[in-house]
Amino acid sequence: MKKLSIVGIMLCLSIIVQAQTQIIAHRGAWKNTKSPQNSIAALRDAIAQGLWGAEFDVHLTKDNVLVVNHDNDFQGIDIATATYQELLAKKHANGEQISTAEAYLKEGLKQNKTKLIFELKTNKLGVDRTLKSVEISLNLIKKLKAESLTEFIAFSYDACLHFRALDKNILIHYLNGDKSPQEIKEAKLTGIDYHLSVFKKNTAWVASAKTLGLKTNVWTVNTQGDMNYFIDEGFDYITTDEPELLQKLLTK
Repeated sequence: MKKLSIVGIMLCLSIIVQAQTQIIAHRGAWKNTKSPQNSIAALRDAIAQGLWGAEFDVHLTKDNVLVVNHDNDFQGIDIATATYQELLAKKHANGEQISTAEAYLKEGLKQNKTKLIFELKTNKLGVDRTLKSVEISLNLIKKLKAESLTEFIAFSYDACLHFRALDKNILIHYLNGDKSPQEIKEAKLTGIDYHLSVFKKNTAWVASAKTLGLKTNVWTVNTQGDMNYFIDEGFDYITTDEPELLQKLLTK
C-alpha cells in the first residue's frame, strides 16, 4: 500500500507539472492553418485554438511606425530604411498588408485569454534606433491599456534593460541565451526565453531559474520528442510552430 501511495503521488506530481506548461504559437498559428506568419489571420487562428500565447515580431520603420514582420525586410523592402507607406506596396499571400503593431494589438485585445508576446527586433541601424523602438513600443502598450495582456521579449540585452528602466512592472524576457539565470535576476527581468539548444547544454539553468522565481520559456520546439523533454523538465512555456501537436501531448 505504501508503495502504491508513493507511485500515486509521483503520478499526480507529473500531471501537475505537465498542466503547468503553456503553449505559445510562434509567429501566430500559421504552419497548419496556412495563414501567413505574423499576419492578423495567424493571430486569429491562435486565439481560435485557445492557446495561452501568440508571439509576433516587431520592427521600427524609418518614419517610426512599428510593424509586424519577422525578417528585416518585408518581401524585399528593407523595413528600417523604408517608410510604412512604402511597405504597403507589398502584401501577404492572403491579401493582408503588413500590419502595424497597433492594429495587431487591437485585434488581440478583442479577447482576454490569449497573451500577446511582443518580440521587439533589434534595429539594424544601431542601438539608438533599438532603444527608440523600446520607447515607442512601451508608449503604445500604455496607450492601448494592453499591459495585462502583453509580454515583451527581445534579443537585445540593452533593449531589455531599457524596458525595465522605463517601467518596473512590465513583463520582459531575454532571448539571446548568453546570460545565466542569476544575471537575469540581478537585471530584474521576468525570465529566460532561450533556444532549446541552450537549455540542453545548460541543464541546470531551469532549476536555477525556478529557484530565483524566473519564468522559463523554450523555442522553437517542433518535434514530439523535444516537446516531451521540455514538458518533463517543467517549463512554464513552450514556443512552437506546431501548437496543435503540443496541445495533443498536453491533453492526452
